[in-house]
Amino acid sequence: MRSNLIRLRRAGPRRVLPALCVGLLLALLSALSACGAGTGSGDDEGGGAALVRVPQDTPSLQKAVDRVRPGGLVLVSPGVYRESVRMTRPRVVLRGTDRGKVIVDGEFRRANGITVTGAGSVVENLTVRGHLANGVLFTGVTDRRLQSAAGAGGSAYDPLDTVKFPPLGGFRASYVTAYDNALYGIYAFDARDGIIERSYASGQADSGIYVGQCRPCRTVVRDNVTEHNAVGVEVTNASEELYLLGNRASRNRVGLTVNSNDMEALGPQHRAVVAGNAFTDNNDDRSPEQADGGFGIGVGAGGARDNLFTRNLVTGNHTGGLLLSDVQGYPARGNTVRGNRVTGNGTDLVLATSGTGGNCFTDNGGSVTASPRGLPRCGAATAAQASGGGRVRALPQPPGISFRDVPAPPAQPSLPGPPTAPARPAVGLPGRVDPDTFPLPGSARAVPRP
Repeated sequence: MRSNLIRLRRAGPRRVLPALCVGLLLALLSALSACGAGTGSGDDEGGGAALVRVPQDTPSLQKAVDRVRPGGLVLVSPGVYRESVRMTRPRVVLRGTDRGKVIVDGEFRRANGITVTGAGSVVENLTVRGHLANGVLFTGVTDRRLQSAAGAGGSAYDPLDTVKFPPLGGFRASYVTAYDNALYGIYAFDARDGIIERSYASGQADSGIYVGQCRPCRTVVRDNVTEHNAVGVEVTNASEELYLLGNRASRNRVGLTVNSNDMEALGPQHRAVVAGNAFTDNNDDRSPEQADGGFGIGVGAGGARDNLFTRNLVTGNHTGGLLLSDVQGYPARGNTVRGNRVTGNGTDLVLATSGTGGNCFTDNGGSVTASPRGLPRCGAATAAQASGGGRVRALPQPPGISFRDVPAPPAQPSLPGPPTAPARPAVGLPGRVDPDTFPLPGSARAVPRP
């Protein structure tokens, strides 16, 4: 997305990669036909086995998810699995027994690692790496015409008809490590009623975690860590009951973007809650370069509306801390920036909007630098009419490195409990959400690492 102060984001997810990848965004969503029932031990009339073990019952992840029954568990032992996986059955849980040693490897040849179109399904406790598009993709997009047009958000993509192609209902990613994928590490597009939690993403050439095109999203992104990506966490046209809570986005090029655009349906983006996160030191010149992105930015919100940013730590970002701007005909309005700690950035708070008004700033630190200097305060009568010609000192954007060359991350904690614990499909999510339990990082409760 572009703003009138800095090129924060490209105009859609289409210009991040060389042309060879343009047609690959959802290429491996092909052949999404219903899969037959398994015939192994434990099969029943429900159409498959309750438990399928890899490699004990079958050496193939794809054969395992095809064999398991709805609501069943695919339990994967350590190994490097060189295949793309399509989870089309509902309520299936794909679980690794060891997060760092169960690896779905794209070998920089395959597009997606794990594509989930089965409602209520789960991916947990494993690693996805080296794909030319996405590590894990949750989506309601199953139409082959859209797939052949580079898929959701691709260069030939028209905004999805969300009536003809309804969103995936129910998804969860827990304790997933995604690294060195060319677009997104964990990608939820045209999906709702989900959770992305306690996962780690590094080395993506676009964003570590992405939530796009949902309304109402009814989705929680919580307690994740993103590092060394072009963008740590990205939200585009994702609105209503969307919560970003307790995450840490550090040492990316940009920590968080919250966008509206016309490349996806359901714009403008509105009514998300961003609370208790840390967006720190996002100046990594050894991360993948984004084709049209920014650098040194903690939070960039382009054309976003009626969002709440509260109790976030935003520091050490050399260009700017938290920036609100109009973009692509979408005005930024009605956003509340309250009770954050924004300090030690190039410019801490920036308001670059037309006269649409309604954005306000209150209690964001004692020595905040702001552009313009007189930001509208929350509750003040002038906030409704206020506009801002804020600017930042744009830094030279270092070229970065290829997503293929970002070092592998350190080991991450595995899912607690025994690997054979009963499957928990993504049903009834996200459950009760209380943003107030996520305080300002460094206060009563620090941002947890997964």
